Amino acid sequence: MRRHAASVLFCAAAWVLASGVAAPAAEPARVVETRALPGHEQPAAPGFTHELRLTLYAFRGSLWTQLEIEPAVREAARLLAQCGVTLAGAELRILEAPRRFHYCSTPVARELLQGLQVARPSIFFVDDTLNRPAFDAEAIGLANAATRPELANTVWIAHGARDLPLALAHELAHVLSDSGEHREEPGNLMRAETSPENTRLSDAQCRRLRERGEANGLLAPRSRLKKRD
Repeated sequence: MRRHAASVLFCAAAWVLASGVAAPAAEPARVVETRALPGHEQPAAPGFTHELRLTLYAFRGSLWTQLEIEPAVREAARLLAQCGVTLAGAELRILEAPRRFHYCSTPVARELLQGLQVARPSIFFVDDTLNRPAFDAEAIGLANAATRPELANTVWIAHGARDLPLALAHELAHVLSDSGEHREEPGNLMRAETSPENTRLSDAQCRRLRERGEANGLLAPRSRLKKRD
């Protein structure tokens, strides 16, 4: 059984050990199609203080389909809404890339992102992970990206991840908060293991998510949005 979301802000030790291995030369990945996911274009409703825009990446010929990704992203956004964050836009970019890029490992992920102009935060939907121990989902925040800046503010989701919408919301909360902390209280979204009962974020968690997300350029405050409009 693959475990989920253990110490997700900091990649598994296998990633760190593998990071020094040079990747073989190969054709670079390229975006071959861009799809705006419907239903995320509405302005923030009353009570929302911050706007989130997501860039999603999937591979042509991979196990993932838009029919799996879109509802999971929508539900994850609903969970983050409890913190006053609205998902104002979500764009799915389809990548044409050698097959090895479909599997998550540190050297391959670094090579992939070195060749792409990636908006942050971004989510990569991969077929599986080559890391051991294997996790359904992993996230990398700024706090642990000093030696691998290409991977900062990214989330990696393996196909078949348990409780997919919850996993997405959990990982995004790690990135937006720039924290790898897990919580033990029942019902909290940031428990180490996802469960349909674990959906809540405390006021303190939400405050950190908004403050760190804005400070790191991942969330746009509503006041700035009004000026822009």
